[in-house]
Amino acid sequence: MHIDFLYWAECPSHPEAWQRLLHALDALAIKAEVQRVEITTDEEAERWGFPGSPTILVNGQDIDPAATRLPARLTCRLYYRDDGRPSPLPPESMIRRALVAAQARE
Repeated sequence: MHIDFLYWAECPSHPEAWQRLLHALDALAIKAEVQRVEITTDEEAERWGFPGSPTILVNGQDIDPAATRLPARLTCRLYYRDDGRPSPLPPESMIRRALVAAQARE
């Protein structure tokens, strides 16, 4: 499994999102190659299809299927919790679902 953790340094949410990703990997006992990628320009955002910080790609797929509708841009990102409330962080449940689904496909 390969994970890209994409972030923009100006976004204050990325350190906690990084910890959530590591916690989910540990809790699920998943070994993965994890790459941290700092996105610093609009060109990099476009090249990565980066809808905002933080973004987690598992085997090239965004953990949030709704991300395909978002434009690539250098900004902070908005996620939605399971109860529908907005959050600047991906819910750990979303991270776990993406990891389990990717593991099932391997």
